[in-house]
Parts: sequence; structure tokens; C-alpha cells
Amino acid sequence: MAKSTPRLFVDQPLGAGLEVALAAEQAHYLGTVLRLVPGDAVAVFNGRDGEFLAYVAEAAKKKMLLRLERLTSAAAPPPDIDYLFAPLKHTRLDYLVQKATELGARRLRPVITARTIAERVNLERMRANVIEAAEQCNLVFLPEVLEPVSLNAALRGWESGRALIYCDEAAEPGNAVAALSKLKTPAAILVGPEGGFTVEERAMLKALPFVTAISLGPRIMRADTAAVAILALVQAVLGDWGTRA
Repeated sequence: MAKSTPRLFVDQPLGAGLEVALAAEQAHYLGTVLRLVPGDAVAVFNGRDGEFLAYVAEAAKKKMLLRLERLTSAAAPPPDIDYLFAPLKHTRLDYLVQKATELGARRLRPVITARTIAERVNLERMRANVIEAAEQCNLVFLPEVLEPVSLNAALRGWESGRALIYCDEAAEPGNAVAALSKLKTPAAILVGPEGGFTVEERAMLKALPFVTAISLGPRIMRADTAAVAILALVQAVLGDWGTRA
């Protein structure tokens, strides 16, 4: 399959020999923008059944039918690492969701903290950003987008056996790699809001036996920057960038 073959997410069952009718906007994109015609190749995935090589079988204005030929990649999930975050506003949340998807988070879990500034969380927009990132970055698996909950509720219902790593801007800079090396998956990462965690929230987190606090160094990062930094660090130590995956 050529590198220039477009990739498309379709929310339909996939299998060799099946035919898939595209939504009008997808048909418009492939037919009008990319100018695909019958016989042209398309890579399709749904996050569950893997990625398939398909060919355009029929093409008309805002209508396109794809015929799936063969499986090219299985939908193997990344290491079991959740990403919990205090929601941000608008484009910064878009960026955060896209980068968390690219960096291999298995689940995206918005949590509402005392200093969270975003009043509402648009889950459909989050899912659209997940799909866009997966289409562009050759990802076959899609992270699950969960409903927002309060930080207290998330901690009360914490899954047994899952470590929680949180970025504490008040912590003394130290060897984060050494701290992470003592953990294993399943794990989760928690990044707070722009104003940071309150004293009470930090005390609550530090009192829990499954929580590990780490510093990201001497500089205070924006929340979306911290998301990229901690996800990269955890993937390198615990995930599929290193030897422990």
C-alpha cells in the first residue's frame, strides 16, 4: 500500500469482502477534495476490527462505496495507561486530546478539580479530535473518551491495582525516571488545571497508597505542555517506547 493512500475512520463493522457506504462528508472529501475514482485505494479502520485496504467501488456526488480487500494491521491496544486531566478551553483542549492520542493513551478521562476553568466538556469534539489524530498518525486503535467526573469521585472509585502518577508542581525536582521505574502497568497519569492543585487536593492525593507524585523539573509548564511531557516520560519508562511494555 502506497504511503500516499488516504486513511479514513469509519464507524461500521469491517471485514475482507465487505462493502462500506461512506457518510456524505467523507464521500465529498475523498471524491471532491482528493478526487478519488473507482479503483483508487483507501485505508479504513474503526478502532476495533483493524485496518483494511479498500478500493473505491462506486463514486458519485456525496456518495461513495468502498470494497474491503484485506486486513493490513490489527487493532492492538497500546499499554494500559489512562490519561486523567482537568479540562482546558477550546483549542488547547483540542491540542491536548490530539497529543494524548498520538502518545498512546488508552483512555481519556476528564476530571473536574477545584481550579478547573472549563465549565463544560464537549465529548463529541473530543472524539472528533481523537479520530483526526488517529487518521493522520497511522493509529489503528482509538482511545476511549469517558464522561467527566470530579476528582473526588475518580479517586473514590479507583480501580484496584492501577497506579496513579500525578504531576505535582510543588514537589522538589528529582529523578522522575527512578520513581516511575518502581511502578508497572496498568497505570494512569493525572495532570491538573492551569492554577494547579489546591493544598487540600495535593494532601488528598499524597495520602493514597496507589499515588506517586513526580516533578517535571524546575519550570512550571502549561497544562497542555505538561500533558505531552508526562505522557512521553511514562511511555519511555512503562510503555511501548521502552523495554517494559
